[in-house]
Amino acid sequence: MPPLDDDHTGTRIREQRRLARLSQRELADRIPYSYSLLNQVECGARPASPDFVAAVARALRVDVTVLTGQPYVTQLHQDHLADLVRPIREALDLYDLGPDPDLAVRPADRLTAAADELCAQVRATRLHAAAAALPRVIAELTTAAWRTPSTALWQALASTYRTAHDISVKLGYYDLSSVALDRMDWAAQRASDPCLAAVRQYMRALVYFREGEYSIGLRLIGSGHGILDQADKTRESLAVAGQLHLGASVIAARADDETAVDTHIAEAKSLAGRVGDASDVHWLSFGPTNVAMHKMSAAVEMRRYDDALKQARKIRPPASMATSRRAHFLIDRARSEMELGNAQASLRSLVEARRAAPEQTRYHPGARETIRGLVHLSRRTPETLGSMASWIGM
Repeated sequence: MPPLDDDHTGTRIREQRRLARLSQRELADRIPYSYSLLNQVECGARPASPDFVAAVARALRVDVTVLTGQPYVTQLHQDHLADLVRPIREALDLYDLGPDPDLAVRPADRLTAAADELCAQVRATRLHAAAAALPRVIAELTTAAWRTPSTALWQALASTYRTAHDISVKLGYYDLSSVALDRMDWAAQRASDPCLAAVRQYMRALVYFREGEYSIGLRLIGSGHGILDQADKTRESLAVAGQLHLGASVIAARADDETAVDTHIAEAKSLAGRVGDASDVHWLSFGPTNVAMHKMSAAVEMRRYDDALKQARKIRPPASMATSRRAHFLIDRARSEMELGNAQASLRSLVEARRAAPEQTRYHPGARETIRGLVHLSRRTPETLGSMASWIGM
């Protein structure tokens, strides 16, 4: 069996457990997982799934990132991403300073186009390019919106804040993502746009999903639906409502509420049938294929890996689907294949995800834990797996 490095999620769980002065048995009594699994995760014999990490973080009262080790500092230094993140922090702090008299600002139509281009880059997983361009666009839109306020400019500014959130989450800077969501709310209120406000509630719900606070996440989903009640029944509002149901489905799955999962998937499927492929609405990728992908993800979250793989085999992501969404699907599939002991298929799925979205895959906690699990399963590490493990810094 190949040796694993000692810097992994299990090691960090053990360290935090000891800081909390808990034995393995005492911690196992506080989470919905067995003592045996906790022991295996701590010693590196089993990967730590996202639901397991969330449960442990909640029991130990620490942030999930403390256990996952995000942001992944070694890789961030190598990729110079830390230098990209600092200007984003600074740009997010400009919101209440009014117009910058020394800043040259592009015309409004070009700025709104730039905001859309940033969304497109994130969905194409060109994170470096989006992160580099984002601060300037935020600064210009902030000044433009203060100088000549308009719904379109406030909407575009809210969109850039949403992009800041997306980049921060994908790179593991969750503190920054929370600031970005607060700024998104600030701009959405000035745009008087209920759909944007509902999208923000959806994103907030996913924060609590990641942290294991499922009841709060579902309340935020309900709040999003309440906000949409203020909007006309348009294709846009129906697509956002559908995405809220998809978010609720994976949160309910993590909470092991199968009835709620089925209800939300059914609602989303009905809405997708009405709007069709609505991937152009707020860059949410909503549509029939995304509903199928979320149903499969819900099965993964409920640890029904056989069912998840059966569903995955029926899904054919269209070429038009956002690369980020397609890569997430492949990582979910790889996890299911690894859990069922099909190491070769899992590795193929991860290689495909890396080929499609290298930056996203490299910093995705699920992909990293799956690679670690595959290394443990392999008596001899195949060259491709060894390359993947080295690539993520193992």
